[in-house]
Amino acid sequence: MEFLSGGRAEVRITRADVGKRVSVRRLTGAPAGEPAFTDAIGVLTSWDDGVLSITRRDGGSVRVEESSLVAAKVVPAAPARRKVPAATVRELQEVAARGWPAVETERLGGWTLRASVQETAHAAGAPGGPEPTGFTRRANSVLPLGDPGVPLDEALDRVTRWYADRGLPALVSVATGRADADERLAAALAERGWRDEAHTSVRIAALAPLADTEADTSGVLLSRQPDDGWLGLYNRTGAVTATGLAVLTGGPSVWFARVPAPDGGTAAIGRLAVDGRWAGFAAVETAPERRREGLATLVMAALAERALTEGASAAYLQVEADNAGGRALYDGLGFVEHHGYHYRRGPAGSRAGV
Repeated sequence: MEFLSGGRAEVRITRADVGKRVSVRRLTGAPAGEPAFTDAIGVLTSWDDGVLSITRRDGGSVRVEESSLVAAKVVPAAPARRKVPAATVRELQEVAARGWPAVETERLGGWTLRASVQETAHAAGAPGGPEPTGFTRRANSVLPLGDPGVPLDEALDRVTRWYADRGLPALVSVATGRADADERLAAALAERGWRDEAHTSVRIAALAPLADTEADTSGVLLSRQPDDGWLGLYNRTGAVTATGLAVLTGGPSVWFARVPAPDGGTAAIGRLAVDGRWAGFAAVETAPERRREGLATLVMAALAERALTEGASAAYLQVEADNAGGRALYDGLGFVEHHGYHYRRGPAGSRAGV
């Protein structure tokens, strides 16, 4: 569990916490070349004469000398495996939009036009100046939550002009698999030559089980702003501009997680946006050389614990259909598909951010 405060390990338990579930780290006194610390999670059953007794989930007991404590904290009691939360497509669409907010928006009836334009230089030797692109499709597409208030062809004309004025292609995000209105919109766009791309699964889960792990997350650093190490691993083309940073840090309550690597680099990252009962996970990345070590699960556990302290109880995320590794990870963590969505690209445009 997270022990760090301002980069320092802290002992945050006292004798008054006897009877509570705790996580502790202690010095082992082992010779050089062997692990210097060991960790234990369980119920603090006693603290007498400078010795702590911790009863693990398997019934075993661990005795810890008070003088050997390096870090310790109370952790939530092991939560019940609650059911996947009930939610509507509309609710999740609105929460996800707030959790990944566009820099600029405009309403067209029940549709929201979203743009987050950033400047990216041409390739070396190419003519012209900076070319506008959009930071992610989510922040540069129409979110159609209802009727646009005008006939569809007129709405699409307005959408196309609005994005063209910003140097962007026209994209419409369309939910699939739940509502007849969304299916009709997808079919109407297809008839008009708007091609589909980036099919994505929206998945949900109960939040508490994600944090209910005995993994030691004390090495996961949490912050309100992404540092250079976080941004360096973030899997996007080129450097993150001020526009990209505005999208990443936007949202009701945003946290960034980073696992430092021994060489000073970054082993894994993740992003959390807490909005009422919902905790939205995104940008969960692991350095290629550190994959299959459980770091993504570790990052999500640390973020889930943070979200629980802010009152969230449900989790959601979005994963592209062709991301087999991501889908397998989230399946293993208990996420189930709620609905899908994809983008429809207007026939006139071909440029877009990812």
